[in-house]
Formats: sequence, C-alpha cells, structure tokens
Amino acid sequence: MTAIDALLADARSTLDRASPARTAALQAEGALIVDIRPYANRLAEGEIPGAVVVERIHLEWRLAPDSEWRLPGVSKDTVAVVVCNEGYSSSLAAADLQRLGLPGATDLAGGFRAWAAAGLPVRPGGTPAVP
Repeated sequence: MTAIDALLADARSTLDRASPARTAALQAEGALIVDIRPYANRLAEGEIPGAVVVERIHLEWRLAPDSEWRLPGVSKDTVAVVVCNEGYSSSLAAADLQRLGLPGATDLAGGFRAWAAAGLPVRPGGTPAVP
C-alpha cells in the first residue's frame, strides 16, 4: 500500500460516505453540499443545484464551527457533504473537517461524476466560490 492509499484509507475510516442518492436525500433534509472542485471542472461538467462552492484552500476556515470566517449557519451540528470530481480529495477534506469539530462531515462517494452518472440534477457550472 502506498502512503497516499494509507492516508485515504485512514480518512475514510471515519466517514459514513454518502452515495449519490443518499446525498440527494441529505440535501433535501437540509444538509450542506460543499463543492470543492476547481472552477474549470465546474464550468465544464456542471454543478449540483443548491451546492455551495468553496475552494479547497478555504474549506477549513469556512466550515470549522469555531472559525470566525465560517459560513453563516455552520455549527458543530451541521451535516456537510463534500464533493470533488471522483471522491478522493473530498474524503481527505471531510476527514479534516471532522478533526476540526464538524462530526457531521462526510463526502459523496464517487464524487460529482457519480452524481451526474446517477441521473441526478445538474445545473450549468461556473458559480464563483465563496470568498
């Protein structure tokens, strides 16, 4: 096993990863869907309607419950599903959020591409990231 494989396995050991259908259900129940994909990917492939776009470099500051720069409404009780292209970097990001005090953080298994392949709604991409 490579070092990155071990890191990914460790991150995923703390996550209750969500399938595309479960992610849609969580969103309907009020979960925050957080798209960390680069602008170019969002523009080319689209976005999940209702998702908030947070660049990966800002993620911890925007979602740590005790951060003065957190998004409005984020608390230790927030359920957040992190989305990347295929579900790798989102696993690492969600585990980081858990370590920062957001136990309801997880990720979308298979990423945005699994969401789209499941036939779930996609809107045209290009939404600016939350500053």
